Amino acid sequence: MADLRHDAMTGRWVAIAPARATRPGADEPASDDPASCPFCAGNEELTPPETLRLGGGPTGWQVRVVPNLYPALERQEVVIHGPAHVHSFGELSDATIDLVAEAWQRRARDEGGFCFPLLNEGHEAGSSLPHSHSQLAWLPAPAPLAVAERGLPALIEVLERDGVTAGCPVASRVPYELLIAPSRSEADGLRSDLLAPALRLLAELVRRLQRIRGQQFVPLNAWLHDGPHWHLEVFPRTTRLAGLELGAGVYIDSVAPEDAAAELSA
Repeated sequence: MADLRHDAMTGRWVAIAPARATRPGADEPASDDPASCPFCAGNEELTPPETLRLGGGPTGWQVRVVPNLYPALERQEVVIHGPAHVHSFGELSDATIDLVAEAWQRRARDEGGFCFPLLNEGHEAGSSLPHSHSQLAWLPAPAPLAVAERGLPALIEVLERDGVTAGCPVASRVPYELLIAPSRSEADGLRSDLLAPALRLLAELVRRLQRIRGQQFVPLNAWLHDGPHWHLEVFPRTTRLAGLELGAGVYIDSVAPEDAAAELSA
């Protein structure tokens, strides 16, 4: 069990979780063999008993939710994005993405509390296994960074579709950073009908980013900030963070957000 600590002077929360160091892929990328992948169809016995199964088809499921074997928090679950061994959120079908959104919302509703959905893709972005998946982490309080927000940042629009808008923040922290939010601000993304369209837009932008970078796979992190102005933040691992970013909170962006937005809009 993780030791969750809070520093009242700084507001910092830290989970002391030594077991995380023993998880597959903690130091080196995990095996990319579907035969041994615990998230692939046919290997269901390699995961803990599922908490939710959605969809059907030949494998009997399209999305599964299982407890995280190496949790950093008291409750942490893995949302498996389909039975096929694909690496990128951008490879998922719209039907699978819609079920991912449903899984986030149903598990958040069923468990209550402060559910924080997140996506880590690639070893550089903290992912342990290559099979596309997201996580649901239950925090003891609303996420501090979400609470600190005063509203949505100014954006350079990239794409609007199905009631959802994506853009690059004017003060982007890294090249090709993105924010995806309802075109008309609304609260409570984990109950919103626009969560699925937002995730579909995320997949489209991941594909565009891969094309721009000339890479089949771009490591990235994404997360949902819930609250009065819910949104998805997309943080591509297109640069390394160093002392200014980590110590001063001053980020260095080598691609002007205006240029990134123009490339992503094309």
